[in-house]
Amino acid sequence: MIRIGSFKPDTNIFLAPLSGISDLSFRKICRQFGAGLCYFEMIDCNALIHGQNSPKVGEILTTEDSDSPIAAQLLGSTPEQMLKAAIILLMKMPKIKYLEINAACPAKKVAKKKAGAHLLKEPRILGEIIKLLSSELPLPITVKLRAGFDHYFEKDFIETVKLCERSGASALFIHGRTRKQGYSGEVNYEAIKKAKAAVDLPVFGSGNILDQGSMAKMFELTGCDGITVARGAMGNPWIFDGLNPDNVDLAKRIKVAKKHLGYMKKYRIDGHTHNIGIMRKISILYLSSVPNATVVRSHLSEAKDYEELLEVIDLSPGIAG
Repeated sequence: MIRIGSFKPDTNIFLAPLSGISDLSFRKICRQFGAGLCYFEMIDCNALIHGQNSPKVGEILTTEDSDSPIAAQLLGSTPEQMLKAAIILLMKMPKIKYLEINAACPAKKVAKKKAGAHLLKEPRILGEIIKLLSSELPLPITVKLRAGFDHYFEKDFIETVKLCERSGASALFIHGRTRKQGYSGEVNYEAIKKAKAAVDLPVFGSGNILDQGSMAKMFELTGCDGITVARGAMGNPWIFDGLNPDNVDLAKRIKVAKKHLGYMKKYRIDGHTHNIGIMRKISILYLSSVPNATVVRSHLSEAKDYEELLEVIDLSPGIAG
């Protein structure tokens, strides 16, 4: 059984935080198909420190009693900033099982703030963040890493992994690509395997987890303790239920897509224009593999509101042929 500090999860397959996607509606759908642990969306420290009562922060932290167990992931660049934000977060959300430091986000705007994957270039600061948070906070601290910044250098990577352990991390979550690769290109399974061999912590692998086959491949090639599913769960929540997407029929896709959209309408609080854009995206993902998917996508992209989107989804069997 895996232990992340004092926390003993019932599963070793987690739903990763997805910026703009991992809201309560998405988590509810994934939990219904077996996701045993989920995250809030990644939270920027500055948003918590300077706008803790803002509508956006409120939406990110929207939850309910059944939305458990849950973890949180913080994005920041200095120990003091991260601790200040973490204290605010825990005051708002005391039921979080562990807190994760994001040292993996590849976005250029994040790197310019010296946060996310930029911390791979400054492992000393990453170590200081881990040490401060793990000594001052009453819950386990984990770290999300990538296999490198622009390139994978085994020696540097393993030194960073060991630094995380020495500094007080309770688990490591490793995306097997570099920051430069983003979300494309080959996953470096060997890097995750080397990390697993280098530390006594639980090590979770991620990258290209799209179906049962890719899950099995990650476990087999890395020996990792667990997996986090990210983009592979978008429009595909049954990945947690042991189903491959090719085996899910259109009727089931329609039913789950409509339920997901219903949750979004209920729980999302941002403006109408942004909401319908996200709803279109979610709908397209659920129906991306149906016959005549291009035509279906075109109709979904033209929907102007929630009701019209539901109409198109109901008509999709006829459109798909």
